[in-house]
Amino acid sequence: MRAELRLFFLALQFLTRLPLPRAVAQAAFDPRSLNQAARHFALVGAIVGAAGAIVALLAVRLWPPVVAATLALAFTVWLTAAFHEDGLADTFDALLGAAPREKALAIMKDSRIGSYGAAVLVLSLLLRVLLLAELLRLQPWLAAAALVVAHTAGRACAVLLMASLPYAGDEAHAKAKPLARSVRAADAAWALLTAVAMFTLACAACHGFGAFDTFGGSASDARLLALALAWAAALALLVALMRAWLRRRLAGFTGDTLGACEQLAEIVSLLVFAAVFSA
Repeated sequence: MRAELRLFFLALQFLTRLPLPRAVAQAAFDPRSLNQAARHFALVGAIVGAAGAIVALLAVRLWPPVVAATLALAFTVWLTAAFHEDGLADTFDALLGAAPREKALAIMKDSRIGSYGAAVLVLSLLLRVLLLAELLRLQPWLAAAALVVAHTAGRACAVLLMASLPYAGDEAHAKAKPLARSVRAADAAWALLTAVAMFTLACAACHGFGAFDTFGGSASDARLLALALAWAAALALLVALMRAWLRRRLAGFTGDTLGACEQLAEIVSLLVFAAVFSA
């Protein structure tokens, strides 16, 4: 148990700016264990999503849904220091053009942002705000559940990508060297099970708070089944497409492409929730 707590706190340190007591932070800090800590990335995602959900639920009481959604998204971006947004922009700067593999890897290391990256980043932020605002308009607790699920799924998909591809760059110059090594299938399965568990808990919480009452008894059951199937299928397709794209263009993953996968999985999750419950 103590070893798992250390790995969890290491994942929390790596993915967020949440403060930890000095003794806990020092005990957890061990970069060599970072690839093992990947099993807890999805759980850290759930915490980030829950923090954003709290902001959204409080803000929607005072302002219109689009403002509440913007504040919630801004808080999660601050909480993660735009870690994944940076990866999204760098990935699309490098891979949307026709740059060869070595040039694409060099572009990802460049701290500057190009037109592809800027456009995709703006579209990603806008789409997430609008989708969350629509869910807040439909039912605030449903929006909160969707946010938790989206952030959990995003990190789980990134871990699945790590487990199914080799590292594409130079391991000696990787920003997080342990993540350049393979993640075990067992750790990827742990992250995946965390995402499934959070989806189940989020739906149960929605039921407990009456979020599904609007849709009626049998209708809500049908929507829940449709949601589960569509969510699983959409994320599986996303991971498969990302894996094929990265294998063809880079022959593996980089830290930036993991961030891009996380962001795209968030968007896909919110799209599925909005499609199922807006219909």
